[in-house]
Amino acid sequence: MPKPKVIIHNSIGLDGSFRDVDVDMEIHYGTAASFGEDVHLVGANTAKTGIEMFGGVPLEEYDDLKKPARDRTVPIWAIVDSKGILKGSLHVFRRFEMCRDVVVLVSASTPSDYLDYLKERDYDYILTGEKHVDLKEALKLLADRYEAETVLVDSGSKLNGALLEQDLVDEISLIVLPTLTGNRTDGLFANITKPGKIGLELVKCEELEKDYVWLVYRIKRATNE
Repeated sequence: MPKPKVIIHNSIGLDGSFRDVDVDMEIHYGTAASFGEDVHLVGANTAKTGIEMFGGVPLEEYDDLKKPARDRTVPIWAIVDSKGILKGSLHVFRRFEMCRDVVVLVSASTPSDYLDYLKERDYDYILTGEKHVDLKEALKLLADRYEAETVLVDSGSKLNGALLEQDLVDEISLIVLPTLTGNRTDGLFANITKPGKIGLELVKCEELEKDYVWLVYRIKRATNE
């Protein structure tokens, strides 16, 4: 299969900050659902932060060691974790009813004990790249193995920047909150070091409740300019 459509989706303040903003999860995930994602792509650090925000890691139970039985319309969660940051806590996502199951993206540098942890609990994983995950190859394998046509990226600046620098993103979806964070600003796209501008084409501008605005941009390439 060809590379899936990749959409970055995030909630930010008016100054572009994705930290220290009070995200409305119902709006955030409600708008995300409109894309009909097959795979929800998250970085390990973002996933870890989410776990800490919503109560920490519960004790692992017997049912956590096997794949959940959920409908194929529920998206797979693919987590980029070549360092094994989420060892001992992946069952948090496996319990989430909006996650069909977890697929971990790892590299040749991933610790062997983390791979053993994944195998013992029947987590699928995709091994690409040497020190870091080869994102281009990982996306292709997600398409081939899981028939993924649409991948929604719900992560921080590091993963977003890597995907944009490698020209792997097709659309950017932003829920803009009416707030400014000032000196605490940590910009969602601060990690882009690729020279030159990335052109965008507006495809949606919708006013939501709470004075939120939903913006969707398409990445401009030679084929769609």
